[in-house]
Amino acid sequence: MPNIVNCSVNNCHYWTQGNLCGASSIMITSDQIGYEEPDSFDAPQASSAPPSPVDSCMETCCKTFVIKGSHHIEDDGIYK
Repeated sequence: MPNIVNCSVNNCHYWTQGNLCGASSIMITSDQIGYEEPDSFDAPQASSAPPSPVDSCMETCCKTFVIKGSHHIEDDGIYK
């Protein structure tokens, strides 16, 4: 059975109808790692990401987010 990733951020390049994420891969990490690493640091580099424990969902971020229409949609190696 395929994994389903729900996302309501409809101004993301990977957002699809029905509030689904259409990215080939995603990376969810701590806000701190999301802030410190460049946009190119995403799911393909996940195995080298440092562990980033958090205390609540409020401290996490989707590192794969790219705003619709951005010229950076290929920076992270993820495709739709």
